[in-house]
Amino acid sequence: MKILVVCGHGLGSSFMVEMNVQEVLKQMTLKQNVDVEHSDIMSASPEMADLFICGRDLEENAARLGDVLILDNILDKEELERKLTDKFETLEMI
Repeated sequence: MKILVVCGHGLGSSFMVEMNVQEVLKQMTLKQNVDVEHSDIMSASPEMADLFICGRDLEENAARLGDVLILDNILDKEELERKLTDKFETLEMI
């Protein structure tokens, strides 16, 4: 599985969330490997990942990408962990 974290310019916030995703993934026991990268929203396309993560401010723009996990607060690791856990349970990866 591949996760792509996107933000407006593909620099600071997406990289920070990517690091947080990596940290959360280290604490999980998943049935398959998960690769995580970051990019800007305009360069992202549906074939680039299985799951996209972005902040609420990009929700409309990210809808075209497919399966998108929307964060209300990109700095909240608990929200990220909760939403990733819910997603992975839905996908039967946990």
